[in-house]
Amino acid sequence: MVPLWMYLAVGAALFCIGTYTVLSRKNAIAILMGVELMLNAVNLNLVGFWRYQAPENMSGQAFAAFVLVIAAAEAAVGLAIIIAVYRSRRSVVVEDVDLLRW
Repeated sequence: MVPLWMYLAVGAALFCIGTYTVLSRKNAIAILMGVELMLNAVNLNLVGFWRYQAPENMSGQAFAAFVLVIAAAEAAVGLAIIIAVYRSRRSVVVEDVDLLRW
């Protein structure tokens, strides 16, 4: 059986990579991918804690399913916004989007 610290180490590494991606990229699609990576890291930690702390209690899996639903909704809304911005600006660079400044 894989020890808990390995799940947490992989989850922390994925979360750090996602955070770096969000903070360093200008492309909106890359930023969405970074957010998805961070949410998957959270899911890995939730399932790892569920498995080692209370496998008879389904709360860890319920939280993981909830995070998956939030990630799907975030991806759908984010991609819709990016497509709308691309149609009007012909760019997906986040710094070029200043639609609320008009």
